[in-house]
Amino acid sequence: MSDKIKEEELKDSVSETQENTIEQEEVAAQEEKSVEEQLTEDLAKEKDKFLRLFAEFENYKKRTSKERMDLFKTAGQEVLVSLLPVLDDFDRALNELSKSDDKETFKGVELINGKLKETLKSKGLNAMEVKKGDTFDAEMHEAITQIPAPEKKLKGKIIDVIEKGFTLGDKIIRHPKVVVGN
Repeated sequence: MSDKIKEEELKDSVSETQENTIEQEEVAAQEEKSVEEQLTEDLAKEKDKFLRLFAEFENYKKRTSKERMDLFKTAGQEVLVSLLPVLDDFDRALNELSKSDDKETFKGVELINGKLKETLKSKGLNAMEVKKGDTFDAEMHEAITQIPAPEKKLKGKIIDVIEKGFTLGDKIIRHPKVVVGN
């Protein structure tokens, strides 16, 4: 009997050992899966972090490139603004010379004026087209004064242009000074 008991105890011990081994293998497999899952999650997080950083860098490159292009477009703005009174003086001189009999002087000043305007135009400076009868726009024009409109249809419209306006590229560097009818 004692051999039978020992034999049963031995069988129970072997089956317990087998069960423990199976449980340990299952736990190890679960740990291995969780480590694998953890690594997969970490990889996904790093990929997301990388993509966000890459997108942020691309946006930075685009923004600085645009700022650089804008800077190049308006780099000479200060010089061009300082030349605007010279253009105004040329216009006044041409207006006065057209009244005189000296046509050769008028033609010479007109050629110089044209050359200066073409040079400035090549640098991006453009005169704004404003004429009598245009609708007044507070964002585009600078009203010097308001006077009673000589005609009813000129109410709220530009009556006279005192000083020309200029743009450098898309940016207004001097608003045209106008008289508005009320």
